[in-house]
Formats: sequence, structure tokens, C-alpha cells
Amino acid sequence: MPDTVIDYAAVFRLLPGMVALLTPDLVYADANDEFLYSSGRTRDQMIGRYLFDVFPDNPNDPSATGMRNLAASLRRVVETGERDAMALQRYDVESADRPGEWEERYWSPVNAPVLDSEGRVVLLVHRVEEVTELIRARGRPTSGRGRVLEAELYTRARELQELNERLRTAHAREREVALALQSAMLPVTPPSWDTRIAVRYRPAVGSLNVCGDWYDLVDLPGDRIGVAVGDVVGHGLVAAGVMGQLRSALSATSRVAEGPAKALEVLGLYARSVDGAENTTVVETCIDWAGHTITYSSAGHLPPLLVRRDGTVDYLDQATDPPLGARPEHLPRPQATTAFGSGDTLVLYTDGLVERRGEDIDTSLDRLAAALVRHREADPERVADALLVDLLPVGGATDDTALVVVRL
Repeated sequence: MPDTVIDYAAVFRLLPGMVALLTPDLVYADANDEFLYSSGRTRDQMIGRYLFDVFPDNPNDPSATGMRNLAASLRRVVETGERDAMALQRYDVESADRPGEWEERYWSPVNAPVLDSEGRVVLLVHRVEEVTELIRARGRPTSGRGRVLEAELYTRARELQELNERLRTAHAREREVALALQSAMLPVTPPSWDTRIAVRYRPAVGSLNVCGDWYDLVDLPGDRIGVAVGDVVGHGLVAAGVMGQLRSALSATSRVAEGPAKALEVLGLYARSVDGAENTTVVETCIDWAGHTITYSSAGHLPPLLVRRDGTVDYLDQATDPPLGARPEHLPRPQATTAFGSGDTLVLYTDGLVERRGEDIDTSLDRLAAALVRHREADPERVADALLVDLLPVGGATDDTALVVVRL
């Protein structure tokens, strides 16, 4: 059927089951015929109106929680960009024919995001299955067993809802602790470098996928500095702990190793003894101010970018090896050196800054290079801020981001 034109608006209207579309501000954008029929509302009563103005809680039931639970679920979808299935809810609806009278109703909702090309939530799909008749049917037998089953079903659903809320609260607390630990372990830019180097760390939004990324800055003998970024596989407190161990080890090793390749070689051996360090990616650079050279080595990490004053962009990708612990045998790591000119800009970053779902990595890197060229004449602090604004999705990324900008 290659020539068939599908009328998706007609398909949506006739979908079996109740389905509505909401904006991220929880305003009705559309609703199918079944949703209108089962809720007893017309399109004019719903479209363009705030969800909870159309369907408030029953004011006669002080224990009503349907509105609060639904709002929490929809907020999670907006914040995380992930589907959220709710437990069975009692959510009474005001009669369309008899204003002021409320009908006891039971629902099983599922909420899902519609994302744009940048991964932002632009619509919410709110699908609802009404189970009121099922609940009532369980109460019809005269033996009373139906009422018992109804109570058990509703109680188990409420218990599941409460368990989910406790789990989400625990996750939120773990995220806060992990972020605090991350902040404590990341280095502060030395005052002597303030005008030359800008650093940024941005955690992922609305998820536990944080605290695996890091950066490091090290003073080296002979008017040199070491600059590194890394990304631990994993998230939360575990990733933060592994990150701290690897960053500290690399910081110490780079002070005595003969170049970035040797430092990563030693770090790879150390990583074998650290649970959770496998497949960590990291790139180490050594900037020689006097010699105007950058020596670098990468363990599976995205390449640093060197932006020349004339707008030329060099990808430092000539010394890339597998991530830490990715191969069983011990082999020397590669190393490369490139020259830089006064006023050039070096940028190191983690994948949260550039990678997008379903997008080729070359496209992502080209977008970063174009942004760097646009802002190359700004000072490092402004360059760092501009990159976060230009490249991170509105509302934040789904992965954390570490960024270092060095004016050479």
C-alpha cells in the first residue's frame, strides 16, 4: 500500500478505548470519540481547557486522591520523557446531565510522551480504561464475596500506588546524595587558570542517570597542565563512587606518568580492580603552554575539538583506543600531539552534550563544531554557557554532561 494516504486524525478519533492528547501544561489538545462519550463531555467542554478544570476531584469526598495522583504521573512523564502506568484509580466524575451530582468511577490510566527531534516532550498521550463496571460487577453476588473481591482489588491497587511513591521518593533522595557527592569530588578551577578555563557539570533531568561523568584539571611540571574528562557506565551513588576513584587515580597518575597514554595505561590496570569501572571512557590531554602543543590519548571517548582562531576545527581523534577494561590483554595505549596557536580553543566534553536519540554521532559532532565556530571569539565562560544553551534540549538532557573549555 505505498500510495495509500492515511488520515491519522480520523484514525485517532476512532481508536477503540479512551485516548486524549494533553500539552505539557496539561491542557487538552484533542480527545477521541470514545473519550468524549465515556466521560460525558463535548469537545467544546474539553479542548483548550486545563485538565483539572474539566475533571476536578469530587468536593464531597475529602479522601479523594485521583487528581493528585494523575497530576504526579503526568509531571513524571514531562520530566523524564518516559511512559508511566498508574495503578487503579478511583476518580469520580461530575454528571454532565445533573450538575452537582458525582458518579463513582474507577479508571486504569497510562500516560506516555510524544517527543520532538530534540527529545523534548511536546504532547502527552493520556490513555484511560474505565473499569467501573468491573468493580461494580464484583459486588453483585448476594454472598458478599464480590464486595470482598472489590475491596481487595482496590486495596491492592492503592498499596501499589503507595509503594511506587515510596520508591520514587527513595530514588529522588539517592539522586540528591549522589549529586552532592559528585559536587564534592569534582575539582575547583585553580585561581591562576580562571581566565583560561571554564568548567561545567549538568546532571540529567528527572532521572537517576546522573553522576557518571567527570572532569579533572592538574598542574604538571614545566608550564604544563593536564585536562581530562570521563564517563562511567552506570548511574546514581554507585557511578558517583566509581567516578571518584577513577578521577583521583588519574589525577595522581598523570602527575608522574610520561604522557597521557601512559597515564591511561596505568588507569586501565587500576580499573580492573574497581567494580563498575568496566567500559569507562576517558580522554586525557596535556597542554604545553611553552611548546604550544597538545598531547592526548583517548580510551574510547569522543574526540576533543580544537577550534582555531580562523574558524577551522580539528578533531583530536588520532590516538583512540578501547574503553577501560574492554579487552583482557594489557597493551600500550596510543598517543598523538598537535600544535596550537595563541587564541585557539580546546573543548573536552562527555556524550550528554552532543548525543541525541536516533541521530548519527557525526551529525551531533558537526553541530558542536558549528556552535564552537560561532562563539570562538567569546571568553571561555561565555563559550561554555553558549554551548549548554545551544546543544542541550530545553528542560535538560536525559544524560549528564561534563564540559571543559580552555583558551590557549
